[in-house]
Amino acid sequence: MTYTSSTQEVPEHGAVPRHLAIIMDGNGRWARSRLLPRIAGHRRGLEAVRATVENCAERGIEFLTLFAFSSENWRRPAEEVALLIQLFQSALTSEAERLHRAGVRLKIVGDVRRFGRKIGLLIEQAEKLTAQNRGLTLTIAANYGGRWDILQALSRLLAAGTTHGSIDEAALAAHLAMSYAPEPDLFIRTGGEQRISNFLLWQLAYSELYFSDTLWPDFDAAALDLAIASYRSRERRFGRTSEQVAALADPAKRAEVA
Repeated sequence: MTYTSSTQEVPEHGAVPRHLAIIMDGNGRWARSRLLPRIAGHRRGLEAVRATVENCAERGIEFLTLFAFSSENWRRPAEEVALLIQLFQSALTSEAERLHRAGVRLKIVGDVRRFGRKIGLLIEQAEKLTAQNRGLTLTIAANYGGRWDILQALSRLLAAGTTHGSIDEAALAAHLAMSYAPEPDLFIRTGGEQRISNFLLWQLAYSELYFSDTLWPDFDAAALDLAIASYRSRERRFGRTSEQVAALADPAKRAEVA
């Protein structure tokens, strides 16, 4: 299924976000504050991932997308990059069966070829194992960048023979890495930074943004509920006025502003 862009149609939305996207920031600072190596923070961050998957499923969130490794993270010290890749490989091995038992569908998006054939096979196996699950869809963005995503979608369009005059939002969106999911309703970044850092540039056009000072390893159910409460308090207008939004809630007036 391909979802329509929020700049074209107003998506369905409720009190709980259907799709939550998170930049998991603060692992290194969490470790440093405890005089631990940075990898200890990343390992603790994996525990926060497990808890967040469970917490989102319990709250009725259908899609959870986590930014695990950006296309810019290769600039980090080589030792840390190697440890992150090792942790990713280990997680794919240890977590796939756990996710499957929980009814979670796992998807990995990004240019994963750079991780090598072994990790590529693990990704294929994990996605195949969980493909028929109908619970939460967990997407891990690995070696992913929003600009890369748009460029690869455009390249696929052109390779399919699409002419310049035929390219529109719907055509491009169908080739984005996450065309299987609705656009995020809520974006969270932990760790106190207030940037989207090349994450889901196309898809975040009308997402609600929430920035938390909580470091990712400490992000728990209470922190998630604070973010959802903030989301629930906002009026999502998608370009309309408050009066139009109110009219949309009234079945008798909906046709006038749809």
